Amino acid sequence: MTAATTMKPAQARGESDPALLAASAVGVIAAATLAGAWFFQLVLDILPCPLCLEQRYAYYLAVPLAALVAIAAAKRAPRAVLIGGLLLLALAALGNAGLGAYHAGVEWGFWPGPTDCTGPVGNLGSAGSLLSRLDSVKVIRCDEVQFRFLGVSLAGYNVLISLLMAAIAALGTARTAKAL
Repeated sequence: MTAATTMKPAQARGESDPALLAASAVGVIAAATLAGAWFFQLVLDILPCPLCLEQRYAYYLAVPLAALVAIAAAKRAPRAVLIGGLLLLALAALGNAGLGAYHAGVEWGFWPGPTDCTGPVGNLGSAGSLLSRLDSVKVIRCDEVQFRFLGVSLAGYNVLISLLMAAIAALGTARTAKAL
């Protein structure tokens, strides 16, 4: 018995596993995006606002989930498991694109943002310690853009990256569903 006889027909023809490729691509993109976010925060001192931090949740989900789907694809897991994992990745990325679009709209002033990151600064304590507290507190507002590249904020880039991840996961889902 040869390796070609034990493979699925698509693999015997030399084609790649679409679930493995899609999950791997989404995982790499998500990990690179998180690394970039941490680089901006820790090296360039561009601190995230509360909405920025919430947008990272989808990436924190995508990295391990994409790894699990890729491992499952490599181990020849049932197609339903692979499709379910890829669909979950696509939905998480689409939800994150929506959150990023909301954040970008707050930055452009299209609608108000959450009061915890766009409202007035709250109680800073007694008058005697006010100056020392003001020196130690850095308020990061969701409606103020700290960094733009080519006119697009980091929230805008999050939308683009999330849509790319969703498209890759959806394409992987469709190709996995069609694979024999």
